[in-house]
Amino acid sequence: MADQAEYLTPNEVAGLLLVSPITVRQWAQKGLLEAQTTAGGHRRFARAEVERFAREKGIELPNQKQRVLVVDDDRQLNSYLVALLETSVDDLQVYSALDGFEAGRMVQEYKPEIVILDIMMPGMDGVEVCRSIKADALTRHALVVAMTGHHTVELERRVVDAGAKVLLKKPFSREELLNECGLTSFNTASA
Repeated sequence: MADQAEYLTPNEVAGLLLVSPITVRQWAQKGLLEAQTTAGGHRRFARAEVERFAREKGIELPNQKQRVLVVDDDRQLNSYLVALLETSVDDLQVYSALDGFEAGRMVQEYKPEIVILDIMMPGMDGVEVCRSIKADALTRHALVVAMTGHHTVELERRVVDAGAKVLLKKPFSREELLNECGLTSFNTASA
């Protein structure tokens, strides 16, 4: 999130969570909200930690763009899907990864709400990536929409068992992708 600060002050956290800065400090003292301490003794909160805390407490953060990660080793399809999402849906922050290892790193760093995941990739395949996402308490909330050009009933069962919502068969339509990602309620006027 290049446009947002990675670390927040207690006052900034209080503003996001609609509580007083004293409440934020108390949560930190009780270990409910992890904080870093600067050399000067001031608390700073990682944005990802504040987002985790908010999710756990059912607090909706204001002005948050929904984060989507596109994972496909086919550079052309990856770029197409990123452009499609950015031009079709308002208020998305779209990231992309070209392999399973990069996807794992980006899932940890950005905590996307939606992961559009190719299954057949070199190295760590999409089923492993999906299992990894769903095994982590900080990322298991992510909606995983898997995709493949080599569909079989067995592969679909493995992917859904790993935690994916669905396995899309390539090629799929724009509407099918947006619908499975739950993005149809956003502005999808542009083609």
